[in-house]
Amino acid sequence: MKALNLLVLLSLLLSSTLLANENNSSLDGYISKIKNAEFNYDYSKNEAENSKLRDSWIAPLNLNYSHSTSNPYDADQVSQNAAIKMDQPIFRSGGIYYGIKYANALRKYSDYSVDVAKRKMIKDAISLLIQIKQSDLKLMRQNLQIKNSEINLAQNKEQYLNGQLDSGFLDNAIIERNFVIQNLYDMQTAKERLISSFNTLSDLDYMKVTIPHLELLNKEEFLKHNIVLKMVDSQIEKDDYNKNVTIAKYLPAVSLTAGYNWSKSDSPFKFGPDEKEYYDYGLRANMPIDINTFRDIESARIDYLKSNVIKEDKKIQLDSVFEQVMHNIKNLEKKKLLSIENIDIYSKLLKDTKDLYSAGYKTEYDVNLLKNSVEISNIDSKIYEMDKQLELLTLYEMYVNDGK
Repeated sequence: MKALNLLVLLSLLLSSTLLANENNSSLDGYISKIKNAEFNYDYSKNEAENSKLRDSWIAPLNLNYSHSTSNPYDADQVSQNAAIKMDQPIFRSGGIYYGIKYANALRKYSDYSVDVAKRKMIKDAISLLIQIKQSDLKLMRQNLQIKNSEINLAQNKEQYLNGQLDSGFLDNAIIERNFVIQNLYDMQTAKERLISSFNTLSDLDYMKVTIPHLELLNKEEFLKHNIVLKMVDSQIEKDDYNKNVTIAKYLPAVSLTAGYNWSKSDSPFKFGPDEKEYYDYGLRANMPIDINTFRDIESARIDYLKSNVIKEDKKIQLDSVFEQVMHNIKNLEKKKLLSIENIDIYSKLLKDTKDLYSAGYKTEYDVNLLKNSVEISNIDSKIYEMDKQLELLTLYEMYVNDGK
């Protein structure tokens, strides 16, 4: 057992320095074109919202025109008015600068939110694919167990007919055979459910596509390229700029005002139309005095402080997730090595049993039982390796090695 633990430890140490050989772009192919298009629209919307918020400090030009006709004295009087007005902020005590920074930080946070949702869907698709591939192995394993139960039933039947066993042993053998067959049917149903779920997420043919090979990560790389922490960092940045925007909202602001006005009236009581135009320009300063000023600023400051605490909490959670995954993988490595040991044991027993069968001391039943046991142990080893990949998916859901 000590040798087994040493082998597991060496395996983990050698692998833990390896990085992922899969990046975002290659894993994107595991979800359907429609799903990818939906996420692309989310990114595009984030960009549009960012541009709108970033440039929101630029005031619009107000264009006005009116045309009216009246006849109070049985004669038509026509008047027209047009104006162009501008009220453009040029100073907000830093509010314009921080507003632009806030918009960019919000866009980054929104993109990371989409990234997290996308990675979750990619993980779900790959997880389903691995489970489907596992189902194929488990079905092969179950068929071998059915063969062994049938061999056991045949042996018990012969011994019962020869008076070597009572009916209770034969009844148990029949029950065991029925049980493993029923499990086979349940596993087939479960596989179909997995296929149905996979087809809702991916365009790929599960029979042709291969599962990605995910390498073990070390903790430093996992945290350095962790998309959850990157999203929290962007939240801290966003809340920091929002705090400054909130403060600037209650400080002095200066705006440039300008306008052009034109009017024309035509009345039968006047000699010719009355037309005039003029412009105006100037500066406007204001500073709001609001009873909720300090409460609003304090609320924004608390959001910023809380986001910093959230980051520390996320680090603790992610550290725990990493350690749990490593613990699970270590146990899976032990199981895999144990199955490899079983293959060696059963293979030696099979060789000896074949020799005894040739000498007439063992039956064909004994040979076939051991053959199936060798295959079952071999399949177990492959299933444990896939379980390891499923564990690694928990990390890869949050790991992005292209720095996105």
